[in-house]
Amino acid sequence: RTPTAAGFLELSKQLMEKNVVAVIGPQSSGIGHVISHVVNELHVPLLSFAATDPTLSASEYPYFLRSTISDYFQMHAVASIIDYFQWKEVTAIFVDDDYGRGGVSVLGDALGAKRARISHKAAIPPNSDTDLINDVLFRANMMESRVFVVHVNPDAGMRIFAIANKLQMMGTGYVWIVTDWLAAVLDSSGPGDPKAMSYIQGLIVLRQHTPDSDAKRKFVAKWNNAANNRSIASGMNSYGFYAYDSVWVVARAINEYLNSGQQITFSADPRLHNSNGSSLRLSKLKIFDGGDQLLQQLLLTNMTGLTGLVQFNADRNLVRPAYDILNVGGTGSRLIGHWSNYSGLSVSSPEILYRKPPNTSTSAQQLHSVVWPGDTTTKPRGWVFPNNGQPLRVGVPNKPSFRELVSVGKGPDNVTGYSVDIFNAAIKLLPYPVPCQFITIGDGSKNPNYDDIISRIATNALDAAVGDFAIVRNRTKIAEFTQPYIEAGLVIVAPVRKANSNAWAFFKPFTLEMWCVTGTLFIFVGVVVWILEHRSNEEFRGSPRRQILTIFWFSFSTMFFAHRENTVSALGRFVLIIWLFVVLIINSSYTASLTSILTVQQLATGITGLDNLVASALPIGYPAGKFVRNYLIDELNIPESRLVPLSTVEEYANALNRGPKDGGVAAVVDEMPCVEIFLSTHCNFRIVGQEFTKEGWGFAFQRDSPLAADLSTAILQLSESGQLQRIHDEWLTDPTCGDDDSGLGAVRLGLGSFWGLFLLCALICVFALMVYFARICWQYSRYSSSEPPSEPSDSAAAVTTATIAQIRPEKPKPTRLGSFKELIQFADTKEEEIKKVMKRRLSEKDTRATGSAHSVSSA
Repeated sequence: RTPTAAGFLELSKQLMEKNVVAVIGPQSSGIGHVISHVVNELHVPLLSFAATDPTLSASEYPYFLRSTISDYFQMHAVASIIDYFQWKEVTAIFVDDDYGRGGVSVLGDALGAKRARISHKAAIPPNSDTDLINDVLFRANMMESRVFVVHVNPDAGMRIFAIANKLQMMGTGYVWIVTDWLAAVLDSSGPGDPKAMSYIQGLIVLRQHTPDSDAKRKFVAKWNNAANNRSIASGMNSYGFYAYDSVWVVARAINEYLNSGQQITFSADPRLHNSNGSSLRLSKLKIFDGGDQLLQQLLLTNMTGLTGLVQFNADRNLVRPAYDILNVGGTGSRLIGHWSNYSGLSVSSPEILYRKPPNTSTSAQQLHSVVWPGDTTTKPRGWVFPNNGQPLRVGVPNKPSFRELVSVGKGPDNVTGYSVDIFNAAIKLLPYPVPCQFITIGDGSKNPNYDDIISRIATNALDAAVGDFAIVRNRTKIAEFTQPYIEAGLVIVAPVRKANSNAWAFFKPFTLEMWCVTGTLFIFVGVVVWILEHRSNEEFRGSPRRQILTIFWFSFSTMFFAHRENTVSALGRFVLIIWLFVVLIINSSYTASLTSILTVQQLATGITGLDNLVASALPIGYPAGKFVRNYLIDELNIPESRLVPLSTVEEYANALNRGPKDGGVAAVVDEMPCVEIFLSTHCNFRIVGQEFTKEGWGFAFQRDSPLAADLSTAILQLSESGQLQRIHDEWLTDPTCGDDDSGLGAVRLGLGSFWGLFLLCALICVFALMVYFARICWQYSRYSSSEPPSEPSDSAAAVTTATIAQIRPEKPKPTRLGSFKELIQFADTKEEEIKKVMKRRLSEKDTRATGSAHSVSSA
């Protein structure tokens, strides 16, 4: 109940006439604030079972002790219910006193933590008449939210629902969440008036949770018997259980106080004296000397009462706060779940959850089904478009170009374009009417700042924004965006030109380094093949001049696969196969590159992609007013001095055509839809590289606006029905110049593209030479060992001399091969002749061995 001056005076009189050591009560938060000042001065503990205002705190009132659950926890329970059903805006109806304002303040903070908010506060002054309540509810009904949280006193509470019923606010689509005052009224009154109950059908009501126990059932039975004997119609509610436990808490504390040897004594306060003309005799007020000790005994309370565990935490609140969640229906209510500070919403009782680890995750939150006002089980949407006669204020950018996206006519209602048509089509799909008023932003001569338009939504100057608004990080912090209706990543546009052909164009496919390495490798392979074939292939022998010509001819004729010389050695054939594969790759690459250079368009500025653009020092154009500038500076670290703002299609073309040398730009960075529009009429530009961001365009609304979610659903419907594509085809035509950039920027091939292939070929050649020289050394060793150990006879010497002369007619064969020069001479000798000499020497050895054997036998 609301505090009165008479009640305060009565309490003051009792404190003066009696020696009070503790106060139990009061029954309202308003009186609790007043009495707390008095008991603080007198050092008398105040134990309240009904003052739930969270602003009554121990930090401000050290002798105040709350033996019931603070509204701080009740408002967090309400916020959990709202978050469970995914509502984002609520209307708070509250009594305009300390109790109501304190609770709603906590509710606002609790909702903010769950990304919801109180969109409208409907304050009802204490002791308001029916007309005033009617006006407050009528204004609340004009707002868009249909979720009402009612936090009032029981005195005016039931009248609120009677008036709301007359205003047709208790039907389908409305949500009413009521704090524990209504549960206390229903529990106290027993079977209610059927007419009054008809006003509150479908309400969600909170009630302080008190666990079921034998002591509780016995107490209720005794209460009912006493009430029947005395013809009392009032039942027991949760506040009655807390009042009963409060008496026991004080009694146990006083008992412990006395058992500890403490005495109850009082002393006068010299600061208190009688005032002239005052009926209050303040001088009779005494200070309780043992107030601090008794307060400590109260804080040490640890007992099990009718309300469960009675114990205080460091903030002097009861531990384990919990609420029952009821759904009013028929002539009573049914339990649909619980809320506790331990595990949030649950269909299990808090006592069961206390034995498990805490789990407040979203997936663990559960409630039973609810029957809502209007006798429906379908969850209400929770909001409607406000019925206040004001249309939705929609801001649109008025730009000098890209009118295919947004085009502003002579009047604000004459707004068309791709983005506007999609918005209008989506609005028509909503299940409720949404009148819109387009407000143009900008003078049409230059681009407006898009971030400023979004900021107007955050400051409530606009309700929405429609146009080519990219959904980027900094904007989502201050506005709510719909589902993207088109992809709009950033791309790079650069000028292209035809390559100028000249008499030396055939040198362009390869770089100078590539030409030098390729020529060197040709000669190297020719020398290797000559070495491998020289001893066994007559085509690679002859005079020095002929052999040098053979090396060069063979090497370069393989470029066209026109070599006439045959390879007969295994190593020579192996090297030639590998070399012909390398030549095939070189020929193919040269042909492709030369074709590209002579036929396709070339990038005029050399910009081939994002990395190339960032690394260069060339100026870059960007659309003025859009997020592109901040992206280039903040994300790509491009100096602002390199950036050039451009507003129109003509400025794009002029800046690109002039180029960096004439005060233009090397490339323009813009969103893909805008670039497609630009390229549809300018064929001498192309997109280079890949799309390097993945943004999309969406419609912006105020933070947590439910319209954003409904418009997102409508955009998906447009996409599924094909209407989104039809609108796109109507406004955004495909580029007539094409966007194939596969032949753009043909570059000269360098060594970096072939060094692996060249290295492999060189290693194979070296390997073949090593095998070849190892074989030469082995043959030379065998040749040396086959020479006769003594001087041959005259006849044998004559035969040997003739043979060597036949092998090398120009030089006589030396008797011993021991020098490097002799090894070279051996390698230069035909392998076939060497084999013949070695065979003859072996035969001569066998003949001499046989003759010696006959001589020995004859002797």
